[in-house]
Amino acid sequence: MAEKIDKAFIETIEFLFTASKSAKAEKLTALRHASAKFELLKFLLQILWEIRALDNSKYSQLSESLNEIGKMLGGWLKQTLSQLPITEHNR
Repeated sequence: MAEKIDKAFIETIEFLFTASKSAKAEKLTALRHASAKFELLKFLLQILWEIRALDNSKYSQLSESLNEIGKMLGGWLKQTLSQLPITEHNR
C-alpha cells in the first residue's frame, strides 16, 4: 500500500510539473491526469485510516493539507478550462 501511495504522490507531482510547463491545450490533459492521481492518493490514504494503519491525528493533518491542495488543483483546472475554446474541453 505504501508503494502505491508513493507512486500516486510522485505521479501527481509529475503531472503538475508537466502542466506548469505545457501550452494551454496540453495543460488541461496534464491537470486532469494530476487530478485523477490526486484522488487516488486521497482514496488510498482513507483506506489506510479505515483499516487503522494511520491514526486519527495523522489522518486529520493529512486531510487538511490534501483538501487545500485539492482546492488549488480544482481552481487551476477551472481556470484552464475557462481559457480554452469549448471544443477543447472534451479532449
